[in-house]
Amino acid sequence: PPESAGELLQALLGDDAGLAPLKRLLIQRTEVNPFFLEESMRTLLEVGALKGERGAYRLVKALPEVQVPATVQAVLAARIDRLPPEEKGLLQIASVIGKDVPFTLLQPIVDLPEEGLRRGLAHLQASEFLYETSLFPDLEYTFKHALTHEVAYGSLLQERRRALHTRIVEAIEALYPDRLPEQAERLAHHAFRGEVWDRALTYCRQAGAKAAERSAHREAVASFEQGLEALKHLPESREALEQAIDLRLDLRNVLFPLGERGPTLEYLREAESLAQTLGDQRRLGLASVYIIIDDFVLRGDYDRVVASGQRALAIAESLGDLALQVVTNLHLGVVYFSLGDYRRAMDFQRRNVEVLQGDLIYERFGQPSYPSVMSRYFLSFYLTTLGEFAEGAVHAEEGVRIAERVDHSSSLITACQGVGRLYLLKGDLLRAIPSLERGLGLCQAADIPFMFPRIASHLGYAYILSSRVAEALPLLEQALEVELATPTRGGIILSQVTAYLSEAYLLAGRKEEAADLAARALDLARQGKQRGNEAYALRLFGEIYAHRDPPEIEKAEAYYRQALALAEELEMRPLVAHCHYGLGTLYRKAGRPAPARAELSTAVEMYRDMEMTFYLGRAEAEQAEGGP
Repeated sequence: PPESAGELLQALLGDDAGLAPLKRLLIQRTEVNPFFLEESMRTLLEVGALKGERGAYRLVKALPEVQVPATVQAVLAARIDRLPPEEKGLLQIASVIGKDVPFTLLQPIVDLPEEGLRRGLAHLQASEFLYETSLFPDLEYTFKHALTHEVAYGSLLQERRRALHTRIVEAIEALYPDRLPEQAERLAHHAFRGEVWDRALTYCRQAGAKAAERSAHREAVASFEQGLEALKHLPESREALEQAIDLRLDLRNVLFPLGERGPTLEYLREAESLAQTLGDQRRLGLASVYIIIDDFVLRGDYDRVVASGQRALAIAESLGDLALQVVTNLHLGVVYFSLGDYRRAMDFQRRNVEVLQGDLIYERFGQPSYPSVMSRYFLSFYLTTLGEFAEGAVHAEEGVRIAERVDHSSSLITACQGVGRLYLLKGDLLRAIPSLERGLGLCQAADIPFMFPRIASHLGYAYILSSRVAEALPLLEQALEVELATPTRGGIILSQVTAYLSEAYLLAGRKEEAADLAARALDLARQGKQRGNEAYALRLFGEIYAHRDPPEIEKAEAYYRQALALAEELEMRPLVAHCHYGLGTLYRKAGRPAPARAELSTAVEMYRDMEMTFYLGRAEAEQAEGGP
């Protein structure tokens, strides 16, 4: 802060009265940037404008003769230029290695005997360019400030930099011949900057795979994109074209969790075209599968998506390619679920669950999340939608156990969401909320925005059912805001998130806002042919009209009946029970006791059969209030 500038300069320079004009000049020029102040002071010492020691300096040149550079970069550049040539060269070489400089890596790069190297490093430390950060297990130095590193690196000519990066690659390979995967990120950086294109391609792919493994998706994107750039500089060959396809598929898998659909589809179409050129059926199948799910999310073109998926599955089966079969089953299941064909959707996921046992549980098959976790999550999701909670819980909880064993962020977030959603739909809020809160915390810690809206909306809905309105509404509003802010996202999640917020507004007494959002949710569901979401939205309209003051009985009844018919067709038993409950309460309000008793009796029986005790208690209370 500006008020601290005087204290800092007092500590650095001292309180000699003759320093007052210099202090004012330094404050003006440096805009009270402490690093700039300190570097300016060191410049004045090196040019002989100041004498004495720290905290007790005196000005020995007239102020008009004192030149304070206009920028901190200029200060640093001037200080580096004043170093003896040997030490300047040492600092520049260190800057090419990076901000952190292991002695074991610096030593083979510099043309100095060890004694001269250590003497030069000691002087650079005394001049406060570098300092030691580690003595054990290996001696390591770091630049005092990132800007110091930047200026030192920028002082080198491009060709000299390129040559040094190449030497660093060779030195790392020589130092760690048995541990090269551990050094993949460093090797990728230096090989790319050194324009060693063949090794840059190899190491960029390794670095990207490592980043993807720990769900560092943006780091992975940068590495894979550098790999593509390196590939442009290599001779064209079949192997190079295969790598070009694989890199684009890799990029799809790390862009997908980030919700970046536009670049994803562009890479996939390029991969598909290259695979067709090569006549590579396996890679063509993979590209087709990914285009299926991404095109489906963007456009909801179901006929084309299903046809492409079946074609990819035929390719996988003809080739006996397990990876392609697993990936195709995974994505086709999602498509059929969205269409409301839950039984067929479950068939695809069951195939994967049956196959992905033993060591195959831990295979990624190039996917952003573990298919063994994802297939169990989706199978549980579909079973839960049909009210088959016991079997759904087995698969959902097994998904969590696998995700915990592999310690993979996005897989664990998905698995926690699966368990949370199961208990949320069942009405077991005491078990739903902790699982969803865990998943949301992991999602925020890992910075995976793509996953936020769905898990946040489930948790917000659980909060509203628990009467935690103050926590529920901001979370649901944020979930919808994030989903709407992603223009390349389709309506699959958007429809559900919108419906959740609509119901929350209704329960919070904000009825007009609830009606507006319900209309939007219904439109989205119908536009996307999402029949399950359509049934939810229809039932939501029944609730809205039933809660009008006075209730609009005929409209409410019509919407409940539409929702009920569709839910029965789709075998969505929990939703069927909710529709009977809604009709029962509506008829009781309308003074129609006989149909009220019939509907409530059906709801009670269904809730009891599915062990939905939260809803069972409410239905029994409503039934009792209606009398015999």
